Amino acid sequence: MRLAQNAAVISTLLFPLLSAAAGSFSCEHIRVNKQSFNLKPLGGAKSVMHHFENHNTTYTVDICKALGKVKDIPAEEQCPNGTQHGNDVLDEVYPIAGELKEKGGGHMEPKWERLKDSTSHEDSTKEGLRVSMNGGFRKLEGGKNRGQKAIIEFVCDKNREGTEHLYDPEDKYTEEKVKRDEDDGDDAKEDPDSPSLQFVRYEEGEGDVDTLRLRWLTKWACEGAKDEQDADKAGHWGFFTWFILIAFFSTATYLIFGSWLNYNRYGARGWDLLPHGDTIRDVPYLFKDWMRRVLSTIQGGGSRGGYAAV
Repeated sequence: MRLAQNAAVISTLLFPLLSAAAGSFSCEHIRVNKQSFNLKPLGGAKSVMHHFENHNTTYTVDICKALGKVKDIPAEEQCPNGTQHGNDVLDEVYPIAGELKEKGGGHMEPKWERLKDSTSHEDSTKEGLRVSMNGGFRKLEGGKNRGQKAIIEFVCDKNREGTEHLYDPEDKYTEEKVKRDEDDGDDAKEDPDSPSLQFVRYEEGEGDVDTLRLRWLTKWACEGAKDEQDADKAGHWGFFTWFILIAFFSTATYLIFGSWLNYNRYGARGWDLLPHGDTIRDVPYLFKDWMRRVLSTIQGGGSRGGYAAV
């Protein structure tokens, strides 16, 4: 990603899946304390921006798979493969969370928590879930690495898909817009024009790990949303089932009514009861004759014609 001179920092948040050995998770099947969630509709690269000291920092996240390399951007200006979360800058690049095989990287170790089960008083009125992920690192002066961590809080908002008013992963927004979106904070639900994915804070210098916190407003974090998704899928299969049933009962009604009519009008018995009984009775023979013709055509397809060599 190219940056303007007055915005020297771009951060990139990437969420690849863990390997099976590391305890992988699927964004489509998340179960936390007997509650199931499907966050697949939030998949794909999504971005949020933070403004600080004349710098715009863009965080980009894909919760379902790792973000791929960006074309036309030098490799040294991109995060390493397997990054869960990273900081992509003009003069510095470092991953924040992910399943990293690079030297200095670690395991993602995702931990999910229902907000209702949290011991925090602030979470008591919220509905949704929270995930924390590790594995990132930042190279400091002197060659030392500092650990990085990302925490995303998915908050239930029945009026949002979770993809509304998101930033593009480019540094092209004004300082005023970024600061206005950040000032919305917890009042974002009341502002329909605020981004669904929001920057909360970046905790730097506390302990041995720096932590990025994001908030994501979406209806897919509501408890019971997965049941509605499953019901919608069942509804599509139900339509097909009803179509088969209607066709079956229509055919059965036609045969029964036709048989009754033939019995009362003509005194028919046996096969003669069925409407078009002769045709129905001949179906097996017609099918057998059709198959014989098909096989004959296939077997005769390699002949050289009606002329013999002299």
